[in-house]
Amino acid sequence: MRITKLLAPSLVVPALFLAACTDDGGGDNGEPALPDDEMVEGADEDAPGNEDGDDAGSSGGTLAEVRDRGVLNCGINGAVPGFGFVTPEGEYEGFDVEFCRVVAAAVLGDADAVDYTELTAETRFAALQAREIDVLIRNTTWTSSRDGSESGSFTTTTFYDGQGMMVRADDGFESLDDMDGTAICTLSGTTTELNLESAFSARGLDYEPLTFEDNDTLREAFLAERCDGWTSDKSQLAAFRAEWPEEEGGSEALTVLDETMSKEPLGPVTLDGDDEWHDAVHWAVIATIQAWEFGIDSSNVEDFLDADPEEDPEIARFLGIDDFDPGLGLDPDFAVNILEQVGNYQEIYERTVGPDTALGLEPGLNNLWTEGGLLYPPPYR
Repeated sequence: MRITKLLAPSLVVPALFLAACTDDGGGDNGEPALPDDEMVEGADEDAPGNEDGDDAGSSGGTLAEVRDRGVLNCGINGAVPGFGFVTPEGEYEGFDVEFCRVVAAAVLGDADAVDYTELTAETRFAALQAREIDVLIRNTTWTSSRDGSESGSFTTTTFYDGQGMMVRADDGFESLDDMDGTAICTLSGTTTELNLESAFSARGLDYEPLTFEDNDTLREAFLAERCDGWTSDKSQLAAFRAEWPEEEGGSEALTVLDETMSKEPLGPVTLDGDDEWHDAVHWAVIATIQAWEFGIDSSNVEDFLDADPEEDPEIARFLGIDDFDPGLGLDPDFAVNILEQVGNYQEIYERTVGPDTALGLEPGLNNLWTEGGLLYPPPYR
């Protein structure tokens, strides 16, 4: 794997941009937009989207920079099993990490050409705005204010989630209505915190919020039974539940309640004002879904490449067999690089968070539209 950078808040975040983000999954905090004449400290004045920089869709933007550099700088979460975490061997793995590799395969032809930067909820948008990273792929929820005041441009959603509540199984809580007067752990300055307030207020329930800056300290507080519930995205709760210490009863000691408190569409984010780069990331993600719909994966892509292109012109265009160029700035065979080096969406999902992994997550909404899910790739033509 490539060199890894861990950015502390003091290094990348001016005060204007700190508070925004959700827990390691969630919505927006209504942070006011930055005035047009102010820039993030450390940002490149010639960066795409800046007043004196390159035009938004020009070939001199981030796409050209990444190719010249030969490496993708990808912002991730390094502390959520199944999505973005560091193995004992020091390797990065997880669903979000795989999509960093998808983008690198599409843009550079090399899925391993990635430098990973671990970011907290509070530093992630500041790092993007300051161009410390090229793309943010870190369980980040698509919201209106992030599209607006955080200068984020969201691509296709990679994971549809929702906020839930995790409790100790022997405490007897079966629903949120049972939790009147309890203490709830959550991350500070996040929409998860705001969603919690809304959900409990709507039910007329009292609670004591215990807020923490990161999941490590929150986990220790929950382990010490300082709080009765832990609220976050359900996928994250499943991840922490799956790795709960055996001496504390293992995963069976915890329960995630059925209720869902919010919508959390998660996906990659690029910086506003660089349309060419956004399109490249956007269609790299779409390619993994389209390949699944076509029935093409890492094990059979060569068979499709050897087939007569006249048998299925749509697949021929998708795989670059007929040199179709939609003007995305990507090589005609970018989807082939993704499939050969990473795989399609189904492969990524099943090996990182799917039913046969420790998280054991059924696809649900993260299934093709033909199977009752929300994954609906637009035509590649």
